[in-house]
Amino acid sequence: MKYLIPFILLISVLSSCTKEVQIDIPGYKEQLVIDGSIETDSRPLVLLSTTANVYSPTNIEAYLSSFVAGAVVTVNNGSQTFTLENVYTDEMLPGDVEEVARILGFPTNLLANLHMPVYFPVSNPVYGEVGKTYSLTVTHDGKTYTAETTILTPSPLVETFWKPDAGFTDRGFSWAKMADPAGQYDAYHWSVKYLNDAYFTTTFNPVYDDQFFDGLTFDFAYENPMNCNNTYEPEEYRCYFRQNDTIVIKLSKIDRYVHDFMEKKYTQIYSAGNPFSTPTNIPTNIQGGALGIWAGYSPWYDTLICVE
Repeated sequence: MKYLIPFILLISVLSSCTKEVQIDIPGYKEQLVIDGSIETDSRPLVLLSTTANVYSPTNIEAYLSSFVAGAVVTVNNGSQTFTLENVYTDEMLPGDVEEVARILGFPTNLLANLHMPVYFPVSNPVYGEVGKTYSLTVTHDGKTYTAETTILTPSPLVETFWKPDAGFTDRGFSWAKMADPAGQYDAYHWSVKYLNDAYFTTTFNPVYDDQFFDGLTFDFAYENPMNCNNTYEPEEYRCYFRQNDTIVIKLSKIDRYVHDFMEKKYTQIYSAGNPFSTPTNIPTNIQGGALGIWAGYSPWYDTLICVE
């Protein structure tokens, strides 16, 4: 009893020390989102949209209505300024819509039937060149937003190869040997496609930098993203390349800003819906108050036939 009575008194005191806490949650504020890219030997492409309220509809009509038309978008390559025309994908010439679809990783026939505004240099095109810095300027609704990105010198892989995995004889991952340049920051974006596919597909974690392997030579593997959601195959066969598959590997050099944006973006995508995940603030290289990224890519390609 001599221990019970103090314990009851303590519980009574603690239970009486409660306080109602008021939390002011900031309201929704619409912001402009800029999603632009330019890569070697390709024209730049910019999409403008607005952020959506978490409670807003998620159907295709709401998605298309979020895109912004009527802005003035220019790109400067250091010596000349190019205007990106505001065009709609269902009104573009076949060759232009095919290039836009390739950049977006979107089926051409589907994109050609969407009334979606994009900013693309049609009449006076500019193409990405290695070593050049590209300045983006977007003027919309009385505000101006700017960003810069550089197309860096690509880093070729030493070799690519395929080998069976997980006890299979006819299924495995694609492998590569990388020799990372020493004494400098390097970051990479990995994507792949079957030889006859129209566009590339990103892998589960497509971006990485050399924070832990600066100047090292090492082997690494990647899964088959085109097959990971293939419901026509048993689950144990998914995410592998089949023996005799012919694939094209695209390894793009990217700068630190693009890497940081992409890394946080994919972290947020893969943790969506997880109540225990850490909230992620996605960085941006856009100046002026908009969200998004202006990204430069310098790709290196290799064709791999999946045989030992």
